[in-house]
Parts: sequence; structure tokens; C-alpha cells
Amino acid sequence: MERDRIDWGKMDIPFLFRKMFVPTLLGMLLASTMTIVDGVFVGQGVGSDGLAAVNIVAPFFLITTGIGLMFGSGASIVASVHLSKGRQKAANINVTQAFSVATLVMILLATFVMSFPETTARIMGCSDRLMPYVKDYMRWVIPSLPFGMLMSIGLFVVRLDGSPLYAMVCNALPAIINIILDYLFVFPMQMGIEGASLATGIAQVFGSMLIGIYMWKYSKTIHLYKPKFTPKSIRLTARNIGYQVKLGASSIIGELAIACMMLTGNFVFIHYLGEDGVAAFSVACYCFPLVFMLGNAIAQSAQPIISYNHGAGAWDRVQQTFRLSMWLAIVCGILIMLGGIMESSFIVSLFLPETTVASGIAKAGLPYFSIAFLFFTLNLVFIGYFQSLEKFKTATLFMLSRGLICVVPAFILLPRIIGIPGLWLAVPLSETITLLAILLFQLKKRDNKRTT
Repeated sequence: MERDRIDWGKMDIPFLFRKMFVPTLLGMLLASTMTIVDGVFVGQGVGSDGLAAVNIVAPFFLITTGIGLMFGSGASIVASVHLSKGRQKAANINVTQAFSVATLVMILLATFVMSFPETTARIMGCSDRLMPYVKDYMRWVIPSLPFGMLMSIGLFVVRLDGSPLYAMVCNALPAIINIILDYLFVFPMQMGIEGASLATGIAQVFGSMLIGIYMWKYSKTIHLYKPKFTPKSIRLTARNIGYQVKLGASSIIGELAIACMMLTGNFVFIHYLGEDGVAAFSVACYCFPLVFMLGNAIAQSAQPIISYNHGAGAWDRVQQTFRLSMWLAIVCGILIMLGGIMESSFIVSLFLPETTVASGIAKAGLPYFSIAFLFFTLNLVFIGYFQSLEKFKTATLFMLSRGLICVVPAFILLPRIIGIPGLWLAVPLSETITLLAILLFQLKKRDNKRTT
């Protein structure tokens, strides 16, 4: 257990950022294997239809993570500001409210989906051929979603409490459990796609238990506060939750944006290329969590440093942290983009057998799609910066731009203009337009400061 107390306001910024980033990145990369390994084992053990079915259900993972990130980032920013002003009790209350309300929301969502599984699958773009696979995969994954959401919130809280290494463990151990159980359930036990679903469910439950153990036994600064149910307490809870949601809105919009990208892509790919097209598109979607975790690791490592020093009025430390995070995002984004372009055949072979039609479609399209990785990483870091400064309207606007305003028209129009490559270039175009808009916004803001 990490016992060295982190001083957000005085420690050297590069040292502080490195102390947060390394375990956060490792933990998130390991966590992303929960999704990727599902794809590898399902693709190789069940086939391309199983892989397509997982892609139909995958938006629910993103919605869950989005709710967790919304409440987690919102509560973490509010708590950081309170801690910078010495208000520990207020920080604890906000964290407790985030856990409580988010849990209730996710239980209601999971209950609704499990009550109408076939209708939900149809809404997500499922065909008759994929329906049995989708229903089997939903059986264990959907009930485990509240636990995955608790992990998302808990990781913010654990890092804010000054224990990034424990947060890494909370990501790594569930990922390892998921890999082991995936193999056992899909291959030796021949449970098919339902086995992959059960493995993911068990891993998410275990991860949430680790968060609970930390909050109960090891937390140093942030502690859960006994809730009250008086009219005044309920009114104050609603006020606090409303502000957390405002601050964290761009986070859930970011996840919903990926879900929207996947949902729109599923409909468009199945229209042009059938179920094999959806299976091919799913390979690109499996790469996205890896890229998201990279950009999110940079943004989340910077977030408590920026939020705390923003609350304390230390603007030089805020800017130093932002510049460091941007340079890191550029380097990492270029590397992962080049990896996706140059190693596309190897990546596809992990998920799909060489002899399948879907494999050929994915190999031709993934290099186009990989162009998005650089711009996506930079957009995440920029939006995380706006969020950390409590500029929720700006963060939300740019997240909406990349997730809804640009990507849906791009998916509809590009294939009509340039054919099948347009299916794969819709996301890169959306991310590029958003990044240009952010840069213009920053330049305009800087020019306005110079003239005043």
C-alpha cells in the first residue's frame, strides 16, 4: 500500500505528473485488455458472428463507463477544489453522493435492459442471425455493469487520495482474472460467447470489491460519509450532484460519442457490407478502448494537479501541467497511429481467422481508421484540461462536436462520396475537424487576452 502523501500544490510538476501517469497508464492499459481479450477469444473461439454480437452489446460498456467517468471526474474536481481550501468534510460528502446516485442510476438501467433484452438488441442494430449470440452475451455482462461503474468512480477517488499504485492494481487484477476466465470458459469448458460474458462479469465484480476494500480500510484523506435523508440533505445532494454532472458531462458525452460511433457504424457497415462488415468494424472498435485509455490516462493524471492548483490560484503550475500533458499526447498519439497503420494485418489476425471475409475487409480498412488515433488522443487531453478548469460548457461543446455533430454526417455522406473507404475515414474526419475547432478556439482566446 502506498503511504507517501502527495502534495498537489508543492511537489515538482514533472515528478508529480510522472508519479500519477505511470501507474495510471499501466492500469488502464491492462484494464483495456478486458475488452480486447474478449474480442480475441470470441473471434477465435466463436467466430465472426460472435465478434459482431459483442460489438452490438459494446455500447453498454461505454454508457456504463461514461456514467462512472461523469460522476468520478465531476466529484474528483469538486473534491480537489474543496481539499485545496481545507474543506475535507465537503470533499467526502461529494464523493459519497457520487457513489450513491451513480449506483442507483446503473441498477435501474441494468434492470430495464434485462427486462427487455430482445427489444434492446434490436434498437442496437442486431439482426436475426446475430440475436442468439447477443442475448447470450448480455446474460452476464448487463447485470455486472453497476460494478464496472463503481470501478470507474473509485479509480478517480483512489488517485485523488494519493494512491495511484493501488488504482493500477484495481485495473490490473480484474484484467488478469478476465483473461484467465475467458480462456477457461470459451475453450476448455466450451461455453462460447456466454463464457466470455461470465468472465467479464466476474472481473468487474472483483474490481469493485477492491475499491470497496480501499475505501473501507486504507483511505487516507477521502472517506465515505454517512448519508442523511432529511429534506435539506436531499436538496443539497441534488445541488451537488447537479454541479458534478455539469463538470463531468463531457466525460459521459465522450463515452456516448464512442457508443454513437459504434452504433452508427454498425448500421452503416451492415447496410453496405452485411454482418461481415460489422465483424470487420468491430476490430477497429476493439482498438478504440486502447487509444481511449492512453488519452484518458494522460488527462486523468493531469486532472487532480490542474484542479487543485486551479482552486489554489497557482496558474503557473496549471500551465506547466497542461504543456507536459500535451507533449506526451502528441508523442503517444503519433506512435499508436503509426502502429495501427503499419501493423493492421497483425492486429486483425488476433481477432479474425485469415480465411474469413471479415478479415479481408478489416485489413483493408483499419489503416484508414487508425489515422483517427492521434487526433482522438489530443482531443481527449484538451477536453480534460477544460474540464479540470471547471469550464464544463466548453468541454461539453467540443465533446459533442467530435461525437455527434461531425461523426454521424461523416458516416452517412463519406461512403456516398468516396465509396467503402469513406466508412473507415468517417471517424478520422470527425476527430480532425474537432481538433481544428479547439485550436482555433485557443488561438482566439489568446488573442483576446493580448488585446485586453
